Amino acid sequence: MRFQLPPQIRSLLKATKFWQDNDLLLRQFKHFRGLAILAVASTLLGAALEGVMVGLIASFLQGLTNPNEPPIQTGIEWFDIWVLATQASAARRVYQLSALIFVAIWLRSGLKYVGQLFSRLCGLNLGKRLRMLIFEQLQSLSLSYYSQTRSGELINSVTSEVNQVQQAFNVVSKFMTSGSTLLAYVIAMFWISWPLSIVAVMLLTLLSVGLSTLIGKVREASFELPKANGRFASVAIEFINGIRVVKGSGTQDFERRRMYGAIEGILKVNYKVTAMSALVGPLVEGASITILLAMVLLAFHFFVMGSGELRAASLLTFMFTLFRMRPLVAQVNQTRTQFSRFQGPLHNIKELLRQDDKVYLENGTIPFSGLEEAIDLVSLDFGYDVDEPVLRDITLSIKKEQTTALVGGTGAGKTTLVDLIPRFHDPTRGQVLIDGVDLRELEINSLRHRMAIVSQDTFIFSNSVRNNIAYGMEDVDEAAIREVAQQANAWDFIQELPEGLDTLLGDRGVRLSGGQRQRIAIARALLRDPEILILDEATSALDSLTERLIQESIEKLSKGRTVIAIAHRLSTIARAHKVVVLEQSN
Repeated sequence: MRFQLPPQIRSLLKATKFWQDNDLLLRQFKHFRGLAILAVASTLLGAALEGVMVGLIASFLQGLTNPNEPPIQTGIEWFDIWVLATQASAARRVYQLSALIFVAIWLRSGLKYVGQLFSRLCGLNLGKRLRMLIFEQLQSLSLSYYSQTRSGELINSVTSEVNQVQQAFNVVSKFMTSGSTLLAYVIAMFWISWPLSIVAVMLLTLLSVGLSTLIGKVREASFELPKANGRFASVAIEFINGIRVVKGSGTQDFERRRMYGAIEGILKVNYKVTAMSALVGPLVEGASITILLAMVLLAFHFFVMGSGELRAASLLTFMFTLFRMRPLVAQVNQTRTQFSRFQGPLHNIKELLRQDDKVYLENGTIPFSGLEEAIDLVSLDFGYDVDEPVLRDITLSIKKEQTTALVGGTGAGKTTLVDLIPRFHDPTRGQVLIDGVDLRELEINSLRHRMAIVSQDTFIFSNSVRNNIAYGMEDVDEAAIREVAQQANAWDFIQELPEGLDTLLGDRGVRLSGGQRQRIAIARALLRDPEILILDEATSALDSLTERLIQESIEKLSKGRTVIAIAHRLSTIARAHKVVVLEQSN
């Protein structure tokens, strides 16, 4: 049975500001609970050993500096006799304690290694989980989300921001290690001298509280970092994808100003965050050394020279503990500052994964088994913005095994209309019916698997010709790929490529001309052997000869299939069974 906290404690934890700020991270622990428990257990055991070492060192120093005085005892009889060797001679006690300190040091080092290892493994698993969650979110969102969001910001979230949040987990691990060790030292200090310990804890607490204001400012500034990185990523992607337009338009100076502005924005935000973050370490170091010196002088004056409550060995141990605490206090505050820097990226990822402010297409439950009669659009309205409809009161019947051609001027809504058939969007009013069944009731992928789309914006993956034609299909026979390539009039130029079907086409098919890219896309559609074929300006980028050859292959493909074609050329629609003219709505 898995351990669970009582409901009341869980409710209290979830009500804290820390949980509300970091709930996305904390909810992921259930996916790698075992690693997290091992990391925490190793860290806590290491911290406990650190506290035990302080006691061993106190007894060791006592044996060295005052061998004739009574040894330090804990009051636990078996521990005092067998571990601290209080009944043995001073020499034997020193040897035994030094051996125990040696063993404790290496045990602590081993536990520290195990704790750090499992903490980093937790961080890696966290990164994996976040990337998977983001991918699933991006897959499930409506296409309208992508039309309103810059791709650079999304890429920045998937890459840079996930890496930063993954680092945040490692920072939390360091905080836990330093914090638990610090707690062990505090307990040891109280064992040595509770009055001095109270003073030390009060002073260190005041220091930590004083730094909270500075850390809060670092956190606020961190929210600007992902915005600046997202702007830079968007400008960089637009520049790379549009390099032909940039060079052809002679707008290098304009793009230089855009790029330099985005780079300058990143620099300014990082300057602000770095300036405040860098202040924490030196401030903590200076203040903690001041506290340390004050505590040593105070202890020597009042407790050694004055009342004699402290032995010299105990004061040395107290000083040793304080010296060991000083870097830990600095680490704890530094990790708090570092964690605050990651709040901006974490907030962005949380916003990306939110579901209450985004549009989703709810999947239907009825499997699509095939078109029997017709696709009907009934009194249909659609607009990307509610107040600006692109389509108004569209009623249209697309019969099975017929070709329906859509024509009209730019902006009339031809592409928008065909996007409703594979359910890229849902109409704002009216219905899309397939054999009388509302499209929203059908299982989306069962419908799309029986469709093929060749759009005017042909997308070529950065992969081989073979994998581009057989995209999403496994174990496809090479003969079938060759056949569809020939039908699409693509086989000749494929053979001329350096590696034939295995030639890598580069990002967005940069090695191919526009006509070649479109022919690859047509071959991809032919290989799917679709029942419903959507051609959105499929021949607009081809020369007259190639267009004629492809038109012939499309005519053969169209037999026995339902085709919706968009084109400005008469040759594309000459043999259509129905021609639908769309006009731009006012």
